[in-house]
Amino acid sequence: MKISFWLIVCGNIALSWAASAQTTPNIIYIMADDLGYADLSCYGRTDYKTPYLDKLAGQGVKFTNAYAAAPLCTPTRTAFMTGRYPARTPVGLKEPLTWSAQDSAVGLTADYHPLPSLLQKAGYQTYLIGKWHLGYRPEFNPLQNGFHEFFGFLGGGIDYTSHTDPKGRNDLWENGTAVLKDGYMTDLLMDKTIEVLKRKHSKPFFISLMFNAPHWPWQARGDKPYPAGADFTSREWKASGSPEIYASMVKAMDEAVGKILQTLDDANLAANTVVIFTSDNGGEKFSDMGGYAKMKTHLWEGGIREPAIIRWPQKITENSLCDQPIITMDFTATILALANAKPHPKFPLDGINILPFVVKKTKVFERTFYWRATQRVQQKAIRKGDWKYLKDEDQEFLFNLASDPHEENNLKEKQKPIFEELKKRYAAWEKTVLKPLPLN
Repeated sequence: MKISFWLIVCGNIALSWAASAQTTPNIIYIMADDLGYADLSCYGRTDYKTPYLDKLAGQGVKFTNAYAAAPLCTPTRTAFMTGRYPARTPVGLKEPLTWSAQDSAVGLTADYHPLPSLLQKAGYQTYLIGKWHLGYRPEFNPLQNGFHEFFGFLGGGIDYTSHTDPKGRNDLWENGTAVLKDGYMTDLLMDKTIEVLKRKHSKPFFISLMFNAPHWPWQARGDKPYPAGADFTSREWKASGSPEIYASMVKAMDEAVGKILQTLDDANLAANTVVIFTSDNGGEKFSDMGGYAKMKTHLWEGGIREPAIIRWPQKITENSLCDQPIITMDFTATILALANAKPHPKFPLDGINILPFVVKKTKVFERTFYWRATQRVQQKAIRKGDWKYLKDEDQEFLFNLASDPHEENNLKEKQKPIFEELKKRYAAWEKTVLKPLPLN
């Protein structure tokens, strides 16, 4: 009997580790959209509860130093699919990919050997359920990037009720065909995931479950669609919503996860399943960033710090905390490790396998991460160990995140050698990635 896994991964310390630990697993990666660091009650939210994700955290490990590869959707999703910094791939330069004609010419292709194509070669059945946001044209479709099946939407946001994009066009797809379905988008994604789980599988499977919740437009279950011609990306409509609607959106996602987990129990899969959950970037105006500075689009901690949870019964000790810094590309590397798959030699990974930190309880070690945001904001950042260099427009900062996690005390004058070292490291890294693009 093959062992099942649900996975939101953390890296690649050694590809051989997974091979020695288990046979080929099934893998499911769950990503929320625009969920702030403390938007789950197990991370500190107090005005509503997320009992199913709280339970998941209690049954496994909760990460305190998990980062998105970028403060916006498209770059982070590029990083996950490629296992590399988003600025190494043209579509990752879009912050994010918009619905414009110019952006329609850009997308992820099989030339970059994305994760699902590598898993296909390793014998996996691959599914994308939910948000893509990596290209609109047929050559950029999930089916051209290694997914056997796709149910979801291509753009960056969708009306939860009518399933239309900001221009009023239907954006719900079953593989390569546009479809019309009734229902709240979060529930439709849940239903599809449950349907896939209930199938008989002759191969191990990889499910990438990409919720759009709690990304705007602000709509709860039962809400009417946005009016015809209403662009929900406009200031007028993004200014709508309320904390109560936002809470409903997060709770609907929590309930969906709970029903999916119940399906695993009913199918006697839970004991052999790893469940992983995270977000793609920081939250927006109704989010709780846990005291971290700023929000989505920014390279301050509030824009890139993420919740991340992994449950692996009999492998990960319940109620565990992990302080090891991790980043989006680690998820890719760990999935490949578990699948006994290797990255294409032309595209080496920027992530590591994080599971040894929570299974073997490997000692936390210092890591270095880089970020860049150049279209809607002009920011650069590097974290090395506890130190973080940040350039925000025309100002530069140095923070010690161990003593100052909320980035309130600028130490650039008191710690000049560290400040200069991090600036040099960042400049050297930036020479290894693609040049930024101007905003359309």
